[in-house]
Amino acid sequence: MKTNKKNHNKKKKSHIPFRLNFLFFTVFLLFAMLILRLGYLQIVKGEEFETEVQRTETTLATGTVPRGEIYDNQQRKLVGNEALQAITYTRGTGVSSEDMATIAVNLAAYIEMPNITEFEQDSDFDLSKRDLKDFWISMNEDKVNDRISDKQKDSLNGSELYQLQVDKVTDEDIQFSKEEQEAAAIFKRMNGAYALSTINIKGEDVSNDEIAKVSENLLDLPGIDTGTDWVRTYPEKDMLKTILGNVTSESKGLPKNKAATYLAQGYARNDRVGESYLELEYEQVLSGSKSQSETETNQNGDVVNTIQSYTGEKGDNLVLTIDMDFQTIVQDLAKESLVNESEGLNDRIYVVAADPNNGEILAMTGQKRETNGEIKDDTLGIITNTYQMGSVVKPATVLAGYMDGAITLADNTLIDEPLTLAGQKISSVFNRSGSVAVNDITALERSSNVYMAKLAMRMGGEYDYYQNMALNIDYKNVIKRLRNYYAQFGLGVKTGIDLPGEGSGFIGTAENPGLALTFAFGQYDTYTPIQMLQYVSTVANGGKRIAPRLIDEIRETNAEGNLGAIQTQLESDVLNILDVGEEEISRVQQGMYEVVNGANGSATSYFGGIEYTAAGKTGTAEAYYDGDIKSKKGESVTNRTFIGYAPYDDPEIAVFVIVPYLPNSNSNHENTVVARKVLDAYFQVGDYADLSNDIAEENEATTEE
Repeated sequence: MKTNKKNHNKKKKSHIPFRLNFLFFTVFLLFAMLILRLGYLQIVKGEEFETEVQRTETTLATGTVPRGEIYDNQQRKLVGNEALQAITYTRGTGVSSEDMATIAVNLAAYIEMPNITEFEQDSDFDLSKRDLKDFWISMNEDKVNDRISDKQKDSLNGSELYQLQVDKVTDEDIQFSKEEQEAAAIFKRMNGAYALSTINIKGEDVSNDEIAKVSENLLDLPGIDTGTDWVRTYPEKDMLKTILGNVTSESKGLPKNKAATYLAQGYARNDRVGESYLELEYEQVLSGSKSQSETETNQNGDVVNTIQSYTGEKGDNLVLTIDMDFQTIVQDLAKESLVNESEGLNDRIYVVAADPNNGEILAMTGQKRETNGEIKDDTLGIITNTYQMGSVVKPATVLAGYMDGAITLADNTLIDEPLTLAGQKISSVFNRSGSVAVNDITALERSSNVYMAKLAMRMGGEYDYYQNMALNIDYKNVIKRLRNYYAQFGLGVKTGIDLPGEGSGFIGTAENPGLALTFAFGQYDTYTPIQMLQYVSTVANGGKRIAPRLIDEIRETNAEGNLGAIQTQLESDVLNILDVGEEEISRVQQGMYEVVNGANGSATSYFGGIEYTAAGKTGTAEAYYDGDIKSKKGESVTNRTFIGYAPYDDPEIAVFVIVPYLPNSNSNHENTVVARKVLDAYFQVGDYADLSNDIAEENEATTEE
């Protein structure tokens, strides 16, 4: 028994050294493998890993370029660009708000920023309370999170949680020093940047000293750089400013209602775009091609280098149909008329002229007296404001009568006599009591209200008149048909002018059979001045309704930065042709000739001695005040209007003038007086006979200065 126990212990002892040796051997092998692996990684793969650690990512970023400029038809600049020094920021891909706040604090030591807060003034401040809170949170995220419970953190999504953080910041927290406010203003601009987009931190009033200080410290300011920016300039100040339009600021960027469309076209959210009128209408022309830069970011997402690979191209330029010299004269005429001749509630005047053969606008101006007495440009009102126009509509009514069959070339003489229709009385100014036979030409010359009313009656099937008769016509149908005919001239419909926001007039809705008769001489619907211009142009050119336009051509920019070659020559856009014969149009043109030249013409006395032949039509409309003085809204007033063109036999210019909101008893004839002066200035006759020499001398003096 003892022998067996001894052998057993001996066998047990022999196993222990074996196991230890096996363990040591295994450990040795593992260490050997580890050493070999480390050697492999360091010797064989070392260079590859070092490259990976130092690896940067290159991404293509875009930048803005100056917009195209706008010139008059003599290639004189109306809208230009001024280059400015700028401090820029390109946001990296992994940059946090805390990172940006740190950069903002550092940058604030080198530049001055507008930093008026909402605490300091109620409006026009640079930093709202929300802006200040955003900056405070970026610097104190742990502190603000301590004010929020774990339950709230778990239950709220990202935007909800951030809003709660904002709510937890008190007014006391954001009582910053001036230096901190400047940093907050910088942070606000930086925080509006998207990854790898470049924005201007400061684009105006950047001093050379600021540029130098920032340039010296770029290594400590990741993403910050110096560059150039541009702003719109207006060498002719307010000339046509209301129709030239505006451009959004970089801080505003894309308009919210059009952002999706612009983004799909490759715009960035902070891009400046045309916001109104010509700047908006021709955005694709003016915007240009963006610059492209290769932006290098390290593994942390910081921008480490930027190299411009494509400088971009400035936008193409617009050349207007308007001559600045003629435009200046028309503006001055309108302003002088308003200053010296206005009566009663009259606070505005609109004048617009065009070439009736192609729709090119030659001049347009609106002058308006504000309630404080200051006169301001209101050219925009030519396409947006509507008025009752009165007898200037009568040429369209006569042609509507021909188109409808109410009169023919063989049957166009009617009796002008006072009409009494179930309580409604209509008479012509030249004939308050008698009976006078007038044809279409004489009806226009003498401005017969009765002739137009009887045309409307005939359109309703009523050819005979007797005193106190009931008006048994389908007046709604008559009005509808008249509107359809008027639309062929551009009345009551959009003209197609190359400006957004055009109005189409007001369609009357009152129900009264007599309205069909007064409608026929311009006393019901309202129209815009640009519609009236298109209408008279349609008559002048023989029946073609042409879209008015402000742009003559689109030009490239040459190597010197000036106007280059023509890229696009805009053509006339004929919208429709009147559905009436040439002889009928010729008779209406003859009637308008008699208005200006006939023995009984309502405008003859104002066009005496002219050195060109003209045709036209005066108008007086009974209307209601709809201006800026609220207490006077709805008061009875008179609008005076004029349509005309010249030369009569080969028209070069059509013109429309309206002087609204005059007293019902007035001596104002500025509608005709101003129209005559506009035509004189265009043909450089009368008081404007030496216009060419005067303009040449003035331009020469300006050049010498």
